[in-house]
Amino acid sequence: MTEIDDDPYLWLEDVTGEQALDWVRARNAETVAELTGGERFGELRDRIREVLDADDRIPYPRRRGEFLYNFWRDGEHPRGLWRRTTLEQYRRSRPEWELLLDVDALAEAEGENWVWHGANVLRPDYRRCLVSLSRGGADATVVREFDLETREFVEGGFEVPEAKTRIGWIDHDRVYVGTDTGPGSLTTSGYPRVMREWRRGTPIEEAPVVYEGKPEDVAAFAYHDFTEGFERDFVGRSLDFYRSERYLRRADGTLTRIDVPDDAQPSVHREWLLVRTRSPWTVGGTEYPAGALLAADFDAYLAGSRELTALFLPDAHTSLEYYTWTRDHLLLGTLSDVKARLRVLTPGPDGWTDEPLPGAPEVGSADIVDTDPDHSNEYFLDISGYTQPSTLVRGVIGERAEPIRSAPSFFDSTGIEVAQYFATSDDGTAIPYFVVRPEGADAGPAMLYGYGGFEVSLTPSYSGATGRAWLSRGGTYVVANIRGGGEYGPGWHTQAVKAERHLVYEDFAAVAKDLVARGITTPDRLGIQGGSNGGLLMGVMLTRYPELFGAIVCQVPLLDMRRYHKLLAGASWMAEYGDPDDPEDWAFIGEYSPYHNVHSGRDYPPILFVTSTRDDRVHPAHARKMVARMRELGYPVRYHENIEGGHGAAADNEQLAFKTALTFEFLWQQLSRPR
Repeated sequence: MTEIDDDPYLWLEDVTGEQALDWVRARNAETVAELTGGERFGELRDRIREVLDADDRIPYPRRRGEFLYNFWRDGEHPRGLWRRTTLEQYRRSRPEWELLLDVDALAEAEGENWVWHGANVLRPDYRRCLVSLSRGGADATVVREFDLETREFVEGGFEVPEAKTRIGWIDHDRVYVGTDTGPGSLTTSGYPRVMREWRRGTPIEEAPVVYEGKPEDVAAFAYHDFTEGFERDFVGRSLDFYRSERYLRRADGTLTRIDVPDDAQPSVHREWLLVRTRSPWTVGGTEYPAGALLAADFDAYLAGSRELTALFLPDAHTSLEYYTWTRDHLLLGTLSDVKARLRVLTPGPDGWTDEPLPGAPEVGSADIVDTDPDHSNEYFLDISGYTQPSTLVRGVIGERAEPIRSAPSFFDSTGIEVAQYFATSDDGTAIPYFVVRPEGADAGPAMLYGYGGFEVSLTPSYSGATGRAWLSRGGTYVVANIRGGGEYGPGWHTQAVKAERHLVYEDFAAVAKDLVARGITTPDRLGIQGGSNGGLLMGVMLTRYPELFGAIVCQVPLLDMRRYHKLLAGASWMAEYGDPDDPEDWAFIGEYSPYHNVHSGRDYPPILFVTSTRDDRVHPAHARKMVARMRELGYPVRYHENIEGGHGAAADNEQLAFKTALTFEFLWQQLSRPR
């Protein structure tokens, strides 16, 4: 066994082992005693809880047939209420809601710590649904059939024990399901490998297999398209996080491959096949760039035609963030230097028309939160910014849109300015970042947030908690749009994976240096925060760039990159980071793996690690082992592990308010001290 694999803290990987949990409780007690004893912490926690529980928040709707559905948490219902109303009622200041399921009452009645994970409603009559409930916020869920007319769970209905299940309706008596049915049913990533067509009233283990992936795949999938006149079934597998194979499954069970590149993202709506490219693709003598959106007639394409229409082509400043259909139109959400732009594309006899959708802000976010592709051209648009609370707009394509809901303002934004700057990374690339700060905040405490992975874009959005806990105190808030994200399309991500991962960390360090060079803050007053892949980013900043920062908050992180692929869902991320068991990959992974690069005799900034016992996506041992290693080397380190909470590290608003207050209090203590 090599020295790098001689890990004295493997015992902390036993998630619920008594020895490990005793260690967790001891660390929690130390951190809670240090950070929560003062009056300021209690006031901060309560003010954040007010934001989370506010009665006048926007109840975001999701249309299913004639009703608008909403899931709602507040102080009286911390686990939440699933409810619905009509559009007429929703327009009123106080709508009348029909209660469907009270998760708090259910949890109390069943003696379970249920956390809502959504519902799959059967189209087109919307009378039955499959409710997913998580114990303590884990990704794994229990699935139970629910009757929307009687508002009760269906006795003898579809029910799946706790697992990372994929399930969806085919019709009233059949579902596609992939779940843990014993050895061989899951991939090495812990997701379904085998998809079945399960008929009501029969044992799931006897349900016919319709598709099987390979053990090394991320997952297999199967789903039914309910669109009237275009009913179809699809199956396939995710080869890794970015590559997939998809097939049309015909009535006789035969499969026809949708022949697009593995890393492209195909989707089907009515007669249209859309293909979103992640790398350049040459078809019929034409090369389309990465980040393009192409359209074809679905049936003609399967028959061999390769006649494509380019609906979106990126440029150096503009990328496609997302797209969504209404009944007759395609809505595109694009980013221009990380600023939202919305367009409406419409197919017609003479081709596609392309027009702007009015209403997007100049600096901020404009997100389509729901459409009604089965029946109408309705859409709901959420508009917000760093200092602008959300406004929910309802529109119908071709008609004038109407503001229908406005969120309250949770902090005084008078005098708070928002600016975008660009830092220059080590290789000369311009890295955008946003700075939100009150007047007179120069050289004061600043918090820099980053993620940098999985093609996730960080766009401007309103946070009442950040406003109250940070900006209102005079702190500066910064968001870095570093590579690894998707702010400039797939290339912004793919140039920083595996062996080029160092670009992510160089970009973030460049933003930190630029903040100091501009006089916005100083190193000893600059704190940083990130979670999950962003927690890995924090670990690398700690070990590689400690001199740049005055404090670090590292949440639900990946840190042990030697074993990440052996822990929970880690194997599914090897397309992002590489395979540590491959010596060539470990050569570059080992260069930055935080757990293997923390050493004695260094001047590390104060750091707080936050994670959750119930996180079944990123293993809590990453944070546990890093803290144990740092303590062994004599570093003062803070740690808090919520015994519940899943990957979000909080199962309800009370826990979320506590966790949020803990992180902000730690940062303020460290960064506001006289120097």
